[in-house]
Amino acid sequence: MSLFDLCPDTGLAITPPMAVRPEMIDYNGHVNVAFYVKLFDEGLDILFERIGLSRTYVETRQMSFFALEAHVRYLREISLTDRVRMRLRILDLDPKRIHYWMELVHADEGWLSATMESISIHVDMASRRPAPFPDDIMGRLTAWHAADAQKPRPEGVGQVIGIRRKA
Repeated sequence: MSLFDLCPDTGLAITPPMAVRPEMIDYNGHVNVAFYVKLFDEGLDILFERIGLSRTYVETRQMSFFALEAHVRYLREISLTDRVRMRLRILDLDPKRIHYWMELVHADEGWLSATMESISIHVDMASRRPAPFPDDIMGRLTAWHAADAQKPRPEGVGQVIGIRRKA
């Protein structure tokens, strides 16, 4: 039995529906760019908690993980009346780092709203220096990565930002 609910369309781990809150809406009448990242972060917390990477993990083991780099693509507006779900795929990992791909999708209609590619590093909170994942956590991450390894690479992974010009 899987630790996660899986998206029937992609087979990726997926969160329960998450509400868009009034404070997330900007003067353009849609979710502000910063709150897309907040929704990704909330979804990441939900899914990573299921493998033991939670607030309790930080408090009891004195370890956590920090973002090193992220790339967000905004593809379709989300408004206050929308609910979203976040899908997550582990693209790669090593003893101290995780490279992952997230997709924010409309909870009821299934369309893709945004993607975020990110790399995080595992940190010993006492020294605030990189540290290897404990064996139990690394085992769960490795199993998750293996489950996603045969899926097609998501469109947009590794994109370089820039203005596209016709030759």
